[in-house]
Amino acid sequence: MPVYLWEGTNRRNEVQKGEMEAPNEQAVRTQLGRQRINPTKIKQKPKDLFENVSFMQPKVTEKDVILFARQFSTMIDAGLPIVQCLDILFSQQENKTFKKVLKDVKESVEGGSTLAESLNKYPKNFDNLFVNMIAAGEAGGILDTILRRLAAYMEKAAKLKAQVKGAMTYPIITLAIAVIVLGVILVFVIPVFQKMFADFGGELPVPTQIVVNMSEFVKGNILYIIVGLVGIGIASKRFYGTEKGRAIFDDVVLRLPVFGMLLRKVAVSKFTRTMGTMLSSGVAILDALEIVAKTSGNRTIEKSIYSVRTGISEGRTMADPLSDSGVFPAMVCQMISVGESTGALDTMLVKIADFYDDEVDQAVDNLTAMIEPFMLVFLGTTIGGLVISMYLPIFKMAGMVGG
Repeated sequence: MPVYLWEGTNRRNEVQKGEMEAPNEQAVRTQLGRQRINPTKIKQKPKDLFENVSFMQPKVTEKDVILFARQFSTMIDAGLPIVQCLDILFSQQENKTFKKVLKDVKESVEGGSTLAESLNKYPKNFDNLFVNMIAAGEAGGILDTILRRLAAYMEKAAKLKAQVKGAMTYPIITLAIAVIVLGVILVFVIPVFQKMFADFGGELPVPTQIVVNMSEFVKGNILYIIVGLVGIGIASKRFYGTEKGRAIFDDVVLRLPVFGMLLRKVAVSKFTRTMGTMLSSGVAILDALEIVAKTSGNRTIEKSIYSVRTGISEGRTMADPLSDSGVFPAMVCQMISVGESTGALDTMLVKIADFYDDEVDQAVDNLTAMIEPFMLVFLGTTIGGLVISMYLPIFKMAGMVGG
């Protein structure tokens, strides 16, 4: 069915624009008339030549889904039917890929499926957490509340992810720049000095000779070094892609001195916020634990959560298996135990998440403050050491001339 771009004025003489899927132009005029819009311009939207080339289409971002949940919640709260909400969200969506998704979801709901079932057809855009909470909202008649909670949860989760990514990006970029500069100096700069020293004759100081040897090694084996690094990268990626490799990597990451502590705090925050949000929305605790485990992003954390789920199914509390796992701090286990005892587990989990969000903020600030001088010292020592080594023979010759 073709899509038409339209422009018109409403009852208050305000100019409005949009697009509409219809069999012909007359159908567009009829539909706009029902909406009390006087069309001034209607034309068929040209077809996208690359619409069937998936990699050339825009991706659905987290921001798109958050905005969708926020707007959907507002419309439901205003009393609009679900199909009408989806129709409005579809017509206003600028992301072409997400627009297709919303169109299919709308048609699926019109065909008699529930909203959760319709969203579940697109797991890349709407994960298990999103779908299950929507299902709980539909069952409980609180879809607007659930959508608000989902949007708030996703915003906090996105902020947390951005903080961790930012904390890790700085040292990686700095280290990469240092390696590139070091390689350029060894391959292009040192040989110039080496030729000059050879013309002067005489024995080179030990630091200078070491640097010259390093330069000769890198120049003579540059191809093998590049192939070796690429090979290590590919082998590491493949090993990480295996179940055993992923488990080993995730366990090692959590044990790292500084980054490990940060990632543990992020894991606690994510676990408690997701659980708190799902439990307060009416999702059964065993189902919530299943979803949280699958979305944890770390095999060690996932294993711990599954052990909690097994423990609860056997009649134990949540706090005991969490404590036995050794992954979650004692304070978190104690607070969860208090929440279970008082019957306010969902509220307690959200409070723990808020506390650990602040802890992550502080940990990121401390990490950045600690890494910055370390990287400066590293760069200064590496690059400065090379420069000094190259100038040592010049200083030696100047001393001999002055003597």
